[in-house]
Amino acid sequence: MHANLGGQGSARKPPLSASPESPERPGEDVGDGATSAESARHLGASLPRRRRLSGAVEDRLPARVQDLTGRVVSGHHVAALAVVLACAVALSAWWLVAGRARPEPVAAPAPAVPLVSGPSVLPEHGPSAVPTAPSADASASSPSTVIVDVAGKVRDPGIVTLPGGSRVVDALKAAGGARESVDLTALNLARELVDGEQLLVGLAPIPGLPQPAPPSGSGTTGPVVLVNLNIATLTELDTLPGVGPVTGQAILDWRAEHGSFTSVDELLEVDGIGEATLADLRDLVTV
Repeated sequence: MHANLGGQGSARKPPLSASPESPERPGEDVGDGATSAESARHLGASLPRRRRLSGAVEDRLPARVQDLTGRVVSGHHVAALAVVLACAVALSAWWLVAGRARPEPVAAPAPAVPLVSGPSVLPEHGPSAVPTAPSADASASSPSTVIVDVAGKVRDPGIVTLPGGSRVVDALKAAGGARESVDLTALNLARELVDGEQLLVGLAPIPGLPQPAPPSGSGTTGPVVLVNLNIATLTELDTLPGVGPVTGQAILDWRAEHGSFTSVDELLEVDGIGEATLADLRDLVTV
């Protein structure tokens, strides 16, 4: 009975044998030859060009990705992806080329700043280049103000300041006007005032006191002031026509020797003065 049990136990045990080699899985890489064969399956002339292109892209993917694309992504998907990538590359290239070809805005040049302000000092050709002398009117223009000493028989004698071009009558008004019964015949009320002059109202001119010359260009002249031969200086004598520094000194020497002149005709006794010179001086000097 034990034998039978042992036999039965022996019969139940399967015989130990080497496990059979598992067959190779289709699609596994077995070497370079298999890879070449796998790639070559897409190069057949019978396949469309799109299928060959998608197959070539699929063959270059990793094994796991190939397995995933084989079950989820079809060849049409791969082709569409390739087209999208190509369009993206083309668009990027076009954007890069267009960006480089776009002209950069050029800033307008700043206007040149002249080194010298004011009118140009360089000579120019043409009639305008001829320098013109200042006009006589500009040189003879009256000062902006004149200061005059109004003395004599006026209500408010003293220094008055008037605008340039004022007349004697304006100076009289500024001094309060002449007093009653004052003869103004000796004054030229329309004469233009000279800056710094003394205006005597109702008084005879002081002998030997020269008056300032009227402004140049004025059409009116003031009364002639006679030069007193007995008190005149060399400078005053030098202003007389025909009398220079030498003749003026001769007059002073004669006066020092004889005391004083008693008449204008005594000028003939001075060296350098003749009848012609005396005729020119007769209305300009006094004693």
